[in-house]
Amino acid sequence: MLRADLRHRSSFSFLLALAKEPRSGGRQIPTVSPAARAATLSLMPQPIRADHVGSLLRPAALLEARAGFARGELNKAALAEQENAAILQALDRQQQVGLQIFTDGEFRRESWITDMAAAVDGFVPQSRTVQWHTPAGELLAEASTSNVVGGRLQPRRRLTGDETAFLKQHATGPFKMTLPAPSNFWLVSWKDGVSTQAYASRSEMLQDVTRILRAEVEALIDDGVSYIQLDAPFYSAFIDDQQRAGLRGAGIDPDRALAEVVAADNAAIDALARDGLTLALHICRGNSRSRWLYQGGYNLIAEVLFNQLAVDTFLLEYDSAERDGSFEPLRFLPPGKTAVLGLVTTKGPLRESQDELRTRIDEAARIVPLEQLALSPQCGFASVAAGNALAEDDQWRKLELVVETARKIWS
Repeated sequence: MLRADLRHRSSFSFLLALAKEPRSGGRQIPTVSPAARAATLSLMPQPIRADHVGSLLRPAALLEARAGFARGELNKAALAEQENAAILQALDRQQQVGLQIFTDGEFRRESWITDMAAAVDGFVPQSRTVQWHTPAGELLAEASTSNVVGGRLQPRRRLTGDETAFLKQHATGPFKMTLPAPSNFWLVSWKDGVSTQAYASRSEMLQDVTRILRAEVEALIDDGVSYIQLDAPFYSAFIDDQQRAGLRGAGIDPDRALAEVVAADNAAIDALARDGLTLALHICRGNSRSRWLYQGGYNLIAEVLFNQLAVDTFLLEYDSAERDGSFEPLRFLPPGKTAVLGLVTTKGPLRESQDELRTRIDEAARIVPLEQLALSPQCGFASVAAGNALAEDDQWRKLELVVETARKIWS
């Protein structure tokens, strides 16, 4: 159970001050070079109507190469060659589909969140247990792919430096880089008896997480990356009735906890907006091998997130009315911000019809202007390397559907 350690209320003022500090992570905040900014402005399409979350199904050859690396049969350089080849093929397919923004499919990662532990000292090989909902209606307890914090957090290297360098060289258009939001680690990387050996509280740990991730965002901006997305599926813990009850049972007020993690995510990006740069936040209900963690509409978090977070784009899971609720919380979306409706499911091969998507977008447009909406799949196709239960051909057909539908609605 989670421990009630929100007594360190000074963390709120710290997180707000962090965004205004002239230094971060022990170094001067970099400014975007004129060349990088010019490249961003010339490449970034505005607005992006056909978006996608980022991860793609790993080709079988890449999965086998990664398994060989784990068995010690393949060295790191040989694995990188396989990753490079798979990414080049994925970039070609994205161009053929007509996507406006490119990704590397997160092919170099074990899961969407593992870059953090791979690049930062202080994580230990332990994980919290989470409860997955399966398509068959079962609950399955399983260790999270995120690691627990057991020491003081200290970065060894950039999280995404190699990923960004390869995309800068090979992407034929603007590309997106995804990062786990600080808020995730508040929930899944704290463990009593382990994390308490390094930090007095979850709040103190969150401060270091935020410093590290803000430094990475700054570095991506300095690299000229035109789309930076914070992935934050664990916000859905604050909308799931059972999860909220569990927090209360541990002596934690869910709404006060929400305020703390929103402040942390905001501190990672506040005052970093640039012309031609998209700053985005993705929220889903959890996504691993076609399973999910949480259920509930956005009502309990929409007003706070939409109005307080310094992002301009929210990618929102909306492929299941039962799991995700209605569009009604979109009424809190301020002018000038975009809601990317994740209407196309990545959890299975069933292909939605274009008419169905247009009907649902029309429904959302009765709440928020059409000009503030866009379309995407509900989540990535492979938030973990094993991927969801559909074929690569299904994946590309779904992305084609997103592009074709967006073109007809917004062109």
